[in-house]
Amino acid sequence: MAENNKNSRRKFLDNGLKLGLVAAVGGIGLTKIASKLNAQTEEAHSGEKMELMTADGTLIEVDSSEVMEAHNSKQNEGHYDVREGIPNRKFVMVIDLAKCKNALKCVDACNKYHYVTGDNAWLKVHKMQESKDTASYWMPRTCMHCDQPACVTVCPVGATFKRRDGLVLIDNERCIGCRFCMAACPYSTRVFNWSEPNQGEISMNMDGMHSSPDYAGRPSLKGTPDKCDFCPHAINEGELPHCVTACPNGVFYFGDKYEDTVTNGEVTLRLTKLLEDKAGYRLLEELGTLPSVYYLPPVDRLVDFKEGLEQYKKFKSVEK
Repeated sequence: MAENNKNSRRKFLDNGLKLGLVAAVGGIGLTKIASKLNAQTEEAHSGEKMELMTADGTLIEVDSSEVMEAHNSKQNEGHYDVREGIPNRKFVMVIDLAKCKNALKCVDACNKYHYVTGDNAWLKVHKMQESKDTASYWMPRTCMHCDQPACVTVCPVGATFKRRDGLVLIDNERCIGCRFCMAACPYSTRVFNWSEPNQGEISMNMDGMHSSPDYAGRPSLKGTPDKCDFCPHAINEGELPHCVTACPNGVFYFGDKYEDTVTNGEVTLRLTKLLEDKAGYRLLEELGTLPSVYYLPPVDRLVDFKEGLEQYKKFKSVEK
């Protein structure tokens, strides 16, 4: 059983669950209507009545000859609109500070799959200490993907937008580089490409591809900001974000708030119970941005802080 969980570490969004109960009921209704339509093709003007339900739940009778089966052309073509996202989903992340020992595998994976480097890393791990009398701990910091994002409000061209599933993304093709979004973000999670990103052959390999957010690993563009995107390319394939799967300590949990479940790839938990039992909280709650990222306080830590610090030094020496 454990082996099966490990093998399916990246797969957490079941295709059946993606549609949800509403789609299932809708599918049954369409099937019945379609079969009845087929049976009545030659008797279209027979005057036979059909019962249909309106959008407000009222049952009405209509002549069968007036009923026409509707087709969703976008769905039939497998169209995926990155600005719309996945309906009936609300993606959230939980970061357990008690488990983080600064292994930096999350940073490495994020940089690798999004082709970002150095100071422009989208995910950063900070050494935190409230005062000299309190204990130090490590804190990963990502974009908060707020439900009331200030960055979206101030963008004059709609380059920063919020999807129906809660993800806040940047369309670099629309961005004019005004940096209003960076000034408005209270979490300082965005980075700006002041110069031409030094990404070697990445741009050559991506030749012919647009820079819109539905592409994974798109090259960064000079004069535009970057930030954590919750890996929409992975989510669309039913997979977890790269930081979640790369972390060796299970620090990151990701899931759907509507389903009340989150997973770190090894264990799946109830979101509400996890936050209640572990005293979960959100950063700068008083601002009213309603972040989609929750933190669990660094209590009963798995490792001594110095061990994490030594790993941090080793990572920095390798970088140099």
